[in-house]
Amino acid sequence: MPPLWSAPTATGPLSAAVVVPGSKSLSARYLVLAALADGPSRVHGVLASRDTELMAGALRALGAVVTSDGDAWTVVPGGAVTGPALVDVGLAGTVMRFVPAMAGLASGPVTFYGDPQAGDRPVGPLLGALRQAGVQVDDRRRPGHLPFTVYGTGRVAGGVVSLDASASSQFVSGLLLSAARYDEGLTVHHTGGSLPSAPHVAMTVETLRAAGVVVDDSAENTWRVAPGPVAGRTTSVEPDLSNAAPFLAAALAAGGQVTVPRWPARTTQPGALLPQVLTQMGGTAELVDGRMTIRGDGTVHGVDLDLHDAGELAPTIAALAALGDAPTRLRGIAHLRGHETDRLAALAAELTTVGAGACQTDDGLLITPRSLHGGVWRTYADHRMATAGALVGLVVPGVQVEDVATTAKTLPGFVAMWQAMLDATSTDTP
Repeated sequence: MPPLWSAPTATGPLSAAVVVPGSKSLSARYLVLAALADGPSRVHGVLASRDTELMAGALRALGAVVTSDGDAWTVVPGGAVTGPALVDVGLAGTVMRFVPAMAGLASGPVTFYGDPQAGDRPVGPLLGALRQAGVQVDDRRRPGHLPFTVYGTGRVAGGVVSLDASASSQFVSGLLLSAARYDEGLTVHHTGGSLPSAPHVAMTVETLRAAGVVVDDSAENTWRVAPGPVAGRTTSVEPDLSNAAPFLAAALAAGGQVTVPRWPARTTQPGALLPQVLTQMGGTAELVDGRMTIRGDGTVHGVDLDLHDAGELAPTIAALAALGDAPTRLRGIAHLRGHETDRLAALAAELTTVGAGACQTDDGLLITPRSLHGGVWRTYADHRMATAGALVGLVVPGVQVEDVATTAKTLPGFVAMWQAMLDATSTDTP
């Protein structure tokens, strides 16, 4: 059985500042574009985590030189994308779905494999789109899932592709990131239902344009990337606003205030919705000089929320809702069934374990607060399940989180950061 961590319980209102490391989503996009660029890049504030290290390993396998000096990473493209290669995606959706389009440019076969749980995450629509663009892909062992091999020939024709990306916006982002290096560029049509996490596609478009790539997204559900160079550059990564979620939500759960410095005034990160959501749930939000402060008095209101554009916040909001004064309905998040684990099933199970009423709906969760008690909170190798358990344990004594080390996927040092928040006595920026 994985080790258990006794989640600490707050003994009074919080008063803390928490410095959150760089965005996982932006780090992944900057690194892929840097490996495809026409010259070296320097990226400051890269998130040092398992997902990012897996991305760096994938890019090295394809010929790029990736080095880090503290939180600054240097990427020197190898010119041509090399192969053959083996790519370990771990449980990182960004590696699984961003790198295959680049592998089509490699000079040989590139085989993708990962953690056992990664085999349950869908990738079929992406592989189908790559075939339409002229790339040979072999996924016969388990169609639409890992492991699979991309047979790179040194070039990709590109052109026009259509796919249903309703299971993950990463399918679209993965195609767009490499498209400028294709002979004809690439036009991507999303043909399915509502696109989840649309801000992440906007993030991809913005990072492409900042690197000098021409992108036309004027037509709904269609993105056109012109062929051309990708510029090497120096840039900085914003703090990961979704990783800030459990810390800021703690101010509502335990009362008091929590501040996150370097909060961007403008961003494409879905986590930017967090202050609005926490205000609806009973807190107050204030952004002053780049410092986002959430204040609460221990009261949590039940809400009806559509989290379609920010599904990654759902575990935090679900955990907070279990501490509420009325039922909460979370909608628009059916796609979470295909994340690191089936997050809807996992959240319903673990909230029930500690005494809450929780059940799945067609596209989300219905959470009914009840008298809560301690218990073992399973994480399913999912970093956001672990932080959700910590949030419940902030108020409910006796919550033991299984394998809290899984937070290293995106937030190494989470346990120390969580304890430091509880130990803090001032809001001075560290």
